[in-house]
Amino acid sequence: MPPPGGFEAIKYKRNLPLRGPSGLVILGGVMAVCAYGFYRVGKGNLEKRELQREKVWSRIHLVPLLLAEGDRDAYRRQQAALEREREIMKDVPGWEPGKSVYNNPNHRSAETIVVI
Repeated sequence: MPPPGGFEAIKYKRNLPLRGPSGLVILGGVMAVCAYGFYRVGKGNLEKRELQREKVWSRIHLVPLLLAEGDRDAYRRQQAALEREREIMKDVPGWEPGKSVYNNPNHRSAETIVVI
C-alpha cells in the first residue's frame, strides 16, 4: 500500500546547468575584439606612414651631403691616380700626366661614375 501522504513526486524535468554565455553575448564580444583590432591596425598604419614620410624626407635632406662626399672622394681618387701616373711615367720624356692618350679631342673619358 502507498505510504501515508503518497509517494514522492517523480523528477522527470532535466536539470541542466547553464552552459556559458548566450550567442548574442559571444557575438558582441567577438565584434568588440574585432573593432579594437581594427582600431589598432589603423593606428599602426598611421605610425607606419609617418615613419615612411620621415625616412623619405631624411633621405631627401641627405642627398646634397652624399653627393658632396662622392665628389670629394672622386677628386681625391683622380689626384691619387695622377700622382701614380706621374711617378710611374717620370722616366718617359714628353709624357704629360692626365693628358688623354688619344689624339682625338672628341674623345672624353667618363667624368662620372654611376654606382648602382
